[in-house]
Amino acid sequence: MKLNTFKIAFLILVSLFISCSPKKQSKENKKEYTDIQLLDLIQKQTFNYFWEGAEPNSGLARERIHMDDLYPTSPKNTVTTGGSGFGLMAILIGIERGYITREQALKRYTRIVNFLEKADRFHGAWPHWIDGGTGTVIPFSQKDNGGDLVETAFLIQGLITVSEYFKDGNNQEKLLVEKINTLWNEVEWDWYTKNGKDVLYWHWSPKYGWEMNFPVGGYNECLIMYVLAASSPTHPINKSVYEKGWAKNGEIISKDSLYNEALVLNYYEHDETPVGPLFWAHYSYLGLNPNGLKDQYADYWKLTQNQAKIHYKYAVDNPNKFKGYGEDLWGLTSSYSMKGYAGHRPGEDLGVISPTAALSSFPYTPKESMKMLKNLYKNHDSLIGKYGPYDAFSLEHNWYLPRYLAIDQGPIPVMIENYRTGLFWKLFMQNKDVRNGLDKLGFTY
Repeated sequence: MKLNTFKIAFLILVSLFISCSPKKQSKENKKEYTDIQLLDLIQKQTFNYFWEGAEPNSGLARERIHMDDLYPTSPKNTVTTGGSGFGLMAILIGIERGYITREQALKRYTRIVNFLEKADRFHGAWPHWIDGGTGTVIPFSQKDNGGDLVETAFLIQGLITVSEYFKDGNNQEKLLVEKINTLWNEVEWDWYTKNGKDVLYWHWSPKYGWEMNFPVGGYNECLIMYVLAASSPTHPINKSVYEKGWAKNGEIISKDSLYNEALVLNYYEHDETPVGPLFWAHYSYLGLNPNGLKDQYADYWKLTQNQAKIHYKYAVDNPNKFKGYGEDLWGLTSSYSMKGYAGHRPGEDLGVISPTAALSSFPYTPKESMKMLKNLYKNHDSLIGKYGPYDAFSLEHNWYLPRYLAIDQGPIPVMIENYRTGLFWKLFMQNKDVRNGLDKLGFTY
C-alpha cells in the first residue's frame, strides 16, 4: 500500500501554516482531575464535535473544524462520510452518559438517515465528501468523485451500531432501524470487485470508472470493509476475495517484530519501516471487537495491542531525541503537521504528536494512555480546546494548530467507551449479519 494508504495525506492541499506555541499551564490555574473525571471530560468534549459542531442541515460531521476559522481545503458545509460514521457512535455516548436524551438523539439520527437516503450514492456507496446542504458529491480529488467503499464501510459500521441500539425500541425507533437496514442492504459491495476480481477496490466514479485503480490488499485500516462486504445479506463478496485480495494468499502474515513486540501482520509491502500509523488500530475496531477475534492469519488483539505498544516504546526510546517524547507524551498517526497533512509513524516522524493516537488506544494500553491524557490536561492546556485536544502539536518545533479533524476526534470517545464499558463492541458484534460474515470468513470471536 505504501503511500497510497495515506490517500488523504497526498490528496488534501497543504494546510495554511500558523505557528502557535504550546504553553504549559500555570500553577495558579492548574486544575487537578481524577482519572474518571478526565475520561468524562474528554468524552464530553469530543462528543460535542459531532453534536454541537455538526453540519446543521444534514446533522453529519463536518470534515474539519478550525477554531481559527480558516478553511484552506474545504468549505464549511463539507461533511465526511467516514468521520460521520464515527460520530454516529459518539452520539450514543451522549445518551449513555446523560449529555443528551434518547429522544434528542433519535431526532438527530432521523435527520441524518433521511439525508443519507437522498445524498449521492454510487452503486450504494457514498463519496468521501458530501455537501451537507445539497447531498451532492464534493470531489476529494479530480477522479475521486464517486463511491468510496472504505469511507462507506466506516459509515455503515456506525449505522449498524445505532440500529442495534434502537432495534427493540418504540415505533419511531424501529422506523429508524428499518431505514438503516435499507441503506445497509443497498451497498453493492460485490460491484467494487471490478467485474469479479478477487479484491475490493477503494473507488469507482461514473465519469472516470476504475481509473483511481486502488485495489485494497495487505494490512491497513480497511479490515472492516472486507468484514462488512462478506456480511452483506444482499451484495456479499466471496471468501476468496478476502483470502486472495486482502490477505494476498497468506502473504499478509508477518514473522517480524519491533521493540520485542510481534507485528503479526505485514503493514507495508515495500517499505523499510514495518509499522503503520496508529489509526490502523482504531478505525476498523470501533465496532469490530479485536479482543478474542482470530482468523487463519492473526490474533487481532495481539495485532492491535502490539501496535500501540510499539508506538509507546518508540516514544520512550525517542531515537530522534524530539523534545517531550516519553512515557507521558506519545502516539503517531496521520494528522496535521507543519508540512500539511502527513502520515506520521515510526520511521516517518516529524516530531509531531497526534493526541488521538494514544487516547484512542485506551483499550490496548490503558496505563500508558492515561499518562498521556493526564499530561495533556495538567501541563498543556493550550493544546486543549472546545472539542478536546487539538489535532496535532510539536514541542520540538514549538507548533500547534487550533484545529480538529472528524476522523481523528471520532475514535477518541468511542474507544474510551469501549475501554470503560465495551458498549460499541457489544452492539456491533451482536448484529446477525456481521456474525454471519465473520463466520463466512473463518473468524472466531
